[in-house]
Amino acid sequence: MLIDTHCHLDAAEFDADRTEVADHAAHADVQAIVIPAIERANFAVVRDLAASIAGGAYALGIHPLYVARADDGDLDVLRQTIKESLGDPRFVAIGEIGLDFFVPEIASGPPRERQERFYAAQLDMAVEFGLPVLLHVRKSQDILLKYLRRHPRIGGIAHAFNGSAQQAQAFIDHGFALGMGGAMTFERALQIRRHAVDVGLEHLVLETDAPDIPPAWLHEPDRRNRPGELARIAQVLAELRGITPAQVAHATTANAMRVLPRLPAAILADAD
Repeated sequence: MLIDTHCHLDAAEFDADRTEVADHAAHADVQAIVIPAIERANFAVVRDLAASIAGGAYALGIHPLYVARADDGDLDVLRQTIKESLGDPRFVAIGEIGLDFFVPEIASGPPRERQERFYAAQLDMAVEFGLPVLLHVRKSQDILLKYLRRHPRIGGIAHAFNGSAQQAQAFIDHGFALGMGGAMTFERALQIRRHAVDVGLEHLVLETDAPDIPPAWLHEPDRRNRPGELARIAQVLAELRGITPAQVAHATTANAMRVLPRLPAAILADAD
């Protein structure tokens, strides 16, 4: 059993074949897919999509690259939507939230300050409702950690992590697992592959970020990533660590359920 802890299955790239993509993932032993929101406009979309597929789960949050077009009132809407969703077993986390200082026009000035304000507000919600977070981490590790230190232990997943070993340990110390996905499959991704080997297996989870971050074996004209690629991503992790794919599947599934404590209920929702 595999769990894709980060998949944007609601993206427009899947409009033509979303059901087939989800079915293919299920046949590839991906038994759960976590679909994070990115802005107010898709809160209901990810909720409804999660309910429509086997093993579907969702998170609610405002992505750092979308805060520039978000209203301050969107935070109030998010808080209310989280509150209303607590009774839904498929709702598992607050996300995708975080900071992105990679895109040049966001690297300095008011947009960065606005990102930090939205990030801090959403961490407050995580504490208020006792929920983990799905963290967007891009050129922002130290600032993300600064805000985490100001809050009680929250935990969750550091999505597509690519920081230093010291930063990796800091996130782990705050209760986070590190997301391993398509970037790990490239031989030139030396730092990510070091984390894949050196970080304790109990601190790793699998993800695709589909349709983004395609693995090395996807080529033009269709480099669209899909949740069904997770089995092969798990195989790469197994090869790097010198263990079996079954061991990777067992450990990463257990890890996902630990850092996202509501996830087992989401998986069992289809059995009710």
